[in-house]
Amino acid sequence: MSDGQTQSEFSIKTHRLIIRPWRDQDLEPFSAMNQDKEVMRFTPGLLTIEESNNQIAARRKEFENLGFCLWACELKSTGEFIGSVGLTIHDFKAHFTPAVGVGWKLVRNHWGKGYAIEAAAFVLQWAFSKQKLPEIVSITSLLNKKSIRIMEKLGMTHESKDDFYHPRVSKEHFFSRQVLYRMTLSQWEEVSPKLIKDFVQSVNLRS
Repeated sequence: MSDGQTQSEFSIKTHRLIIRPWRDQDLEPFSAMNQDKEVMRFTPGLLTIEESNNQIAARRKEFENLGFCLWACELKSTGEFIGSVGLTIHDFKAHFTPAVGVGWKLVRNHWGKGYAIEAAAFVLQWAFSKQKLPEIVSITSLLNKKSIRIMEKLGMTHESKDDFYHPRVSKEHFFSRQVLYRMTLSQWEEVSPKLIKDFVQSVNLRS
């Protein structure tokens, strides 16, 4: 745990969101999200309630051991659970692993509001400033254009030679081909001031 914080004390607050540790009451909305075919389109499949519960337990353990995980995310204004965002360890066999990756998954009725990039940007800021990570990656299916667009808006860089077949997905599966985007600390220091400034302006326009 970073800065001596306990899980109950930790949070990353953005302009509209609170990224925080998991709570028992998150299971119901998290499980419902994991049963949405559109949300889970670029994953191996829908999750049962038990599988969702196991994911929460694993993420709590990861946070305890590493100081980060894919956290729960809620609206600051209402406390409503809207998804998951944070950091994870990619430890499968690939040319870039092991690596720390940033990821997100949101409840579908909260898509299109800029929440994913808002949350991811503040997670990156926390990761580079508090965890002192030299590089963070992000991966997704070559077909997942929405997530790829978020990676690009964050200023992450991509080279086609880095693309790969996910070793835990059959090559015959439609989303087995994955893209790899990267962000180094020096790149983040260059792009983050403008990114945060532009983001604040966009939030003000929405409000």
